[in-house]
Amino acid sequence: MAGRINDDDVKAVRDAVPIDAVVSEYLQLRNAGGGNLKGLCPFHDEKSPSFQVSPGKGLFHCFGCQEGGDTIAFVMKIDHLSFSETVERLAAKAGITLRYEEGGYNPGHQRGERIRLVEAHKAAAQFYVDQLGSAEAEIGRTFLAERGFDQAAAEHFGVGYSPAGWDHLTRFLRGKGFSDKELILSGLAQDGRRGPIDRFRGRLMWPIRDVGGEVVGFGARKLRDDDNGPKYLNTPETPIYKKSQVLYGIDLAKKDIAKVSRAVVVEGYTDVMACHLAGVTTAIATCGTAFGGDHIKILRRLLMDNGSARVIFTFDGDAAGQKAALRAFEDDQKFAAETYIAIAPDGMDPCELRLAKGDAAVAELVQPRTPLFEFALRQIVKRYDLETPAGRAAALDEAAPVVARIKNIGAQHEVAVQLAGMLGILDTQFVVKRVAQLARWARDRGGKGPAAQQAPQRGYDTPAPSAAPSGPALNLRSPAHRTERELLKLALQRPELVSPAFDAYGIDEFTAPPYAAVRQCVQDAGGATGAPSDYLDTVREAAPNDTVRALVTELAVETIFAKTVDEAYAGDQLVTVRLRAVDRRIRDVQGTLARLGAHGDPEQLAAVQNELWVLTQYGQSLRNNGAAAL
Repeated sequence: MAGRINDDDVKAVRDAVPIDAVVSEYLQLRNAGGGNLKGLCPFHDEKSPSFQVSPGKGLFHCFGCQEGGDTIAFVMKIDHLSFSETVERLAAKAGITLRYEEGGYNPGHQRGERIRLVEAHKAAAQFYVDQLGSAEAEIGRTFLAERGFDQAAAEHFGVGYSPAGWDHLTRFLRGKGFSDKELILSGLAQDGRRGPIDRFRGRLMWPIRDVGGEVVGFGARKLRDDDNGPKYLNTPETPIYKKSQVLYGIDLAKKDIAKVSRAVVVEGYTDVMACHLAGVTTAIATCGTAFGGDHIKILRRLLMDNGSARVIFTFDGDAAGQKAALRAFEDDQKFAAETYIAIAPDGMDPCELRLAKGDAAVAELVQPRTPLFEFALRQIVKRYDLETPAGRAAALDEAAPVVARIKNIGAQHEVAVQLAGMLGILDTQFVVKRVAQLARWARDRGGKGPAAQQAPQRGYDTPAPSAAPSGPALNLRSPAHRTERELLKLALQRPELVSPAFDAYGIDEFTAPPYAAVRQCVQDAGGATGAPSDYLDTVREAAPNDTVRALVTELAVETIFAKTVDEAYAGDQLVTVRLRAVDRRIRDVQGTLARLGAHGDPEQLAAVQNELWVLTQYGQSLRNNGAAAL
């Protein structure tokens, strides 16, 4: 039975691995102000960055989809790991040895499935690299040399060789403690008549890494004529390898893609190698599948969809390459980046071009060439006889819907004008109107649907030690709610500025139930006064459910809306929230007084009048003296 990881070790791991360093392995982060960073959320599609990271607090939060938490929560979510798997992975990265309670530490049994499969691939990658130097692998070394790749290039990309025997890797990994079940599940082995045998045999091997740099699969190139398998054989779909969600070379290219806002999409492993060696270090490739929506998501998070972002496809000039380009264009509108296609002279791929004409030719090839939309339109148009009115009309019928899909109205108009020129139609406005009409019809068919209903309260009414008071739904257009939100952000992010006054505020001074629930969490965590180093963790742990916990994280990460966050600003928020609470109470007391009337119980009447006088004087003092009156 796997033991529970020691709590102190979990905290050590959380503190040792900076959240911004971890998140940066998956997406580009930029300054968001207030010490925070922002990027495109990896958990949902979005056009502008609403995902924020607070390195100082060790938290992240997406203001679009509401995902949030600490470093552990981020890795659990993005890599689909269990809590223990995540802690083990981060501990290994930080060099921390974990202690387990309830029984001893047994690495073979305590590590989660994904960790084990990644470790098997890591061991296999090193095994293949070691085998590339063997006598049997000379055919592989020759293959690389003939394509301009020396030993240093092979080492840089981790290229290896799988021996031709049936079970060399299987026996090696068994010796490392991996079970037959793990080897089959990993895709490194397959069932044979007498047990597991190696999936890859007698081939040149490229390790395929995820965006975090972990080896999750392999691409294997046939070398011998007696190999009856396909030219390229990839790892099958496994718990850690989904071909539609990996890009070869992304681990090496991601920093430069983010730095220069440019990505070059090529077709094969050797093309990626050729590009990188030629100085085009933003090159990546798909792994035996068409470039699709999941690949776009990976690139968009790195490109950040800024106005200068470029994606250049370098498909072969043959029919298959043209078909691949058209498939890529089908997803073109999912990019905010501009997309181009570059086809080398004589239909050469980047690897062939580097051999024939050198590094400079490869660098020149991937300079932005033909816009992808223009290439797609020309492929459509050239199938028709444009010398006849019928041919031009038929070409327009097929091409116009393509242009109508362009979401940017200005770009759509410009491309429609270009289409008219391609077709030789002199009446440009006719083509423009035709495209606009199709675009309008498409929007109408899609429809906007019924007006969105107000979202229900997101679990804030879940029973807690003190139930959240009832109140209006959360509405950031409400000045009261905006101020309550600012005060809670200060209490979580800068507790020293609002203490000790904040701890005297009642739960009912927060009119929005979600904010009242967060105020309760701060109270249950011991208050904001003298907040310890683990204050935020304590507040999050005090939350009655995940919904409230997510809001705590959100408020702890969101930027405070003030140029100068100081005692004066904090005092303003404290006074405003208290003054509104006093005014609400005055209205309630006035209502009570009106109901009692002149003939009410004299003693009760006097008490109510006295309370009204005290509240009125306190409210006036708050207006005149500000925070000094608290």
